[in-house]
Amino acid sequence: MFKRLTRPTALLVTALLLAPLAPINAASTATKYPLIISSGGYSTTIAKKPVRIISLSPSATESLFEIGAGKQVLAVDSLSNYPKSAPITELSAFEPNVEAIAALKPDLVVLSVDAMKSLVVKEALEKLKISVLMEKAPENLSQAYKEIEVLGAVTDHTSDAKKVTFKMASLIKSILNRGKVTGKVTFFHELDNTLYSVTSDTFIGKVYKDFGLINIADKAAGADSYGYPQLSAEYLLKADPDIIFLADAEYGESTATVKARAGWSGITAVTKKNVFALPNDFPSRWGPRLVDFYRYVAASLSKVKK
Repeated sequence: MFKRLTRPTALLVTALLLAPLAPINAASTATKYPLIISSGGYSTTIAKKPVRIISLSPSATESLFEIGAGKQVLAVDSLSNYPKSAPITELSAFEPNVEAIAALKPDLVVLSVDAMKSLVVKEALEKLKISVLMEKAPENLSQAYKEIEVLGAVTDHTSDAKKVTFKMASLIKSILNRGKVTGKVTFFHELDNTLYSVTSDTFIGKVYKDFGLINIADKAAGADSYGYPQLSAEYLLKADPDIIFLADAEYGESTATVKARAGWSGITAVTKKNVFALPNDFPSRWGPRLVDFYRYVAASLSKVKK
């Protein structure tokens, strides 16, 4: 999961033919156990190939299934709603319950370092002889690819993971080659209707930056050291963004509700009808569907009225 503010709202292309991959020697990429691997700032020892994995991260869940390790997944957290075949449970990714996790007898747990008391949970599970792989939200695409490849190494799907990240990088490069904006185009990414946003220092912000967009929240970055400032209505009206992306559309925000806000009917994004509702999930996940986020932004930019 990308680092997000813990609020009850949103704070909580055409198919491309890729060049054939060079043949990979399966024997040379097979994982040798026991495996000692570093991830999320911690070292994990995995005695043998895990076949009863609990994923407490929607991003990790998507990645595990994409690299072909889905059959090794025993259970996933309550927010891991993709793919549909994922064995979703009531397990919490934000407040992991050691007893509930241990009761399922996993041989590996994927845990976010941003979860509540994540280190305490890790230590408790390891005392029960359950390996824990710590996951840290990536800050850029390279780190996202690395996270996926770590999951590949851990689950004995190294070559599959590399194929996934190669394809992701190729698709994103193609999307950006055709979708970058020209000239000065500003935008506002709304996390919720109290005007929390993201700066270009965040992963989400860097996606927009890849397209050449100018983030109006960047000048307010000092308001939040993590890159999630809360803007004032006055600040936003003065910035007058050309485009607005709504990450809170699932909570009822829309072009109509934005237009109804005091003074907002005169904002360029509103008058030009350049307000776009973001899908619920993939803009906040670092797995294979990052490609879909880039596609969505590119598709939105193709509709922008100047």
